[in-house]
Amino acid sequence: MSPTMAGIAGLILLFVLIFTKMPVGFLMALLGVAGFGYIVTVDAALNLMAKDLFDVFGSYNLTVIPLFILMGQIAFHSGISSRLFKVAYTFIGHWPGGMAVATLGACTGFSAICGSTNATAATMAAVTLPEMKKYNYQDSLATGVVAAGGSLGILIPPSVIFIIYGIMTEQSIGKLFMAGIVPGVMLTGLFILAVVVWATLRPEVAPRGPRTTLKEKLASLAGLVETLILFALVMGGLFFGIFTPTEAGAIGAMGTLIIATARRNITVKGFIQALFETTRISCMVLVIVAGATIFGHFLAITRIPFDVASWVTGFNLPPYLIMALIIGVYLVGGCFIDALAFIMLTVPIFYPVIISMGYDPMWFGVIIVLVTQIGVITPPVGVNVYVVSGVARTVPLEVIFKGVIPLLVALVAGVALMIPFPQIALFLPGLMK
Repeated sequence: MSPTMAGIAGLILLFVLIFTKMPVGFLMALLGVAGFGYIVTVDAALNLMAKDLFDVFGSYNLTVIPLFILMGQIAFHSGISSRLFKVAYTFIGHWPGGMAVATLGACTGFSAICGSTNATAATMAAVTLPEMKKYNYQDSLATGVVAAGGSLGILIPPSVIFIIYGIMTEQSIGKLFMAGIVPGVMLTGLFILAVVVWATLRPEVAPRGPRTTLKEKLASLAGLVETLILFALVMGGLFFGIFTPTEAGAIGAMGTLIIATARRNITVKGFIQALFETTRISCMVLVIVAGATIFGHFLAITRIPFDVASWVTGFNLPPYLIMALIIGVYLVGGCFIDALAFIMLTVPIFYPVIISMGYDPMWFGVIIVLVTQIGVITPPVGVNVYVVSGVARTVPLEVIFKGVIPLLVALVAGVALMIPFPQIALFLPGLMK
């Protein structure tokens, strides 16, 4: 069997075995070592595995991941997320679908101090679903909004996927974070529009909440201060070049802990739980990164990434059609494979194609994150839907999937806007020092 055929066989086997529910990081590592050993030698494959595992788990650049995850976990266990929801609800709870809109606002705020789509969805589900149930919101709208709103966690900085993409493509992580801000705000606006239209056309799915006085609105703003301080501290420091992304993660985590301790909002038990969740999530992410690194080296010696790039550019198709094909691959693949694993697997294949066509790598990073967001709320994987289902145990999966459809339309509209107007993503990075 030729190296190219071995690579194709490895990819097919990977896609088949994913459905066995085997952890995808271990699966990619196993197939990568087996494939490398088949093409080169077993000793070379074992040496590669040892080197890649050491490089990933000993990487200074990747320490930014547990730091930002810790920041989000402390924010959750200290009640910052619930205070964000109360602020949003006080201001817009009386709108059509007001509590759902408030949930989206809280998801946006929490994403700015979290960086994980799963953590955002789980946190917001625990905080907002009981409140929406109290006001007789239908399960489809309530759960669908939380699942879709949680997907903002991989777009609005700090984003774990932006960190991985930046390391893989040698792009500035700080600039990638900046590139995600305007698209994230735009997408939140499109989500809100979808909810308001849905609730206006079908008022029974989302009864309006009570109006609040100006005094109540102003009083609620106290719950927003800590989030604004943390966001300004982390993103402001990155924007003005005061510190690196890793330093930003450390400062953000420490700042969150100081605020939580000063307000006496976090218990010893809550802090220990935050450390436990940070360790669990960080290990999961790093195992996926290590597995994808090993599998990527296997693909490199099969020359599949370079062959695909040559094959695609050899069609002499207009660049926008090639980009449409690549986006189609992410749309389909993202429905079946974990978002982080899929990006780790495909970026080495498609990145050379994008660069050869003259597209901006920052813009492409935002595009694949947007398209990957679609994958985390669509079947059969739909990770966020399963996360929300785990919190709302009485709501059937099909009801949640039905509830994400209007927001899925908004997400597709966001991708469609980003393609002809790349400056939506590139404006802020262009201002950075």
